Amino acid sequence: DVTAANNEELRRIRRKIGMVFQHFNLVHRSPVITNVLAGRLGFVNPAWSLINRFPQADIDNARRQLERVGIGDKADQRADALSGGQQQRVGIARALMQDPELILADEPVASLDPVLAHGAMQILEKINKEDGVTVLCSLHFLDLVHRYAHRVVALNAGRVVFDGLPEEIDDVRFKEIYGKDAERVG
Repeated sequence: DVTAANNEELRRIRRKIGMVFQHFNLVHRSPVITNVLAGRLGFVNPAWSLINRFPQADIDNARRQLERVGIGDKADQRADALSGGQQQRVGIARALMQDPELILADEPVASLDPVLAHGAMQILEKINKEDGVTVLCSLHFLDLVHRYAHRVVALNAGRVVFDGLPEEIDDVRFKEIYGKDAERVG
């Protein structure tokens, strides 16, 4: 029960939950490798983290994760020099640095064009399949839901209005979820 956990237990729980954010949440003036190493902050001495000092094993792992998401050659560039799709890949690599059991992806493709959106979703899908990491992803585009989701939980005004399979969401169900005046995009 997370609500009953003390501070130490919460820190231990949070270390195993990676986050991927809609707007990437990168330190734009820092190198990509430093942004990825931020995923290890819950595991290193806080004093070391203030001066960006990380064990060599973490640095090597950060480079491996960047290779895994397809941007290994960008490690030493500033984060603000990257495209949106590349920045989201940095965010995914940062989440992987936590060796997570769960990745929470908050609208991870909302700031990306359709091609880059599918690229980011394919990486998350691969992590789920190859590593067995659960990916809890908020999405508003049904084409992405139908393509990548195994289960859908839809909320409206904080209430669960649908819990089922993606293929069960047709136009009628879509309007039940989003409202009678809603129209699908894509």
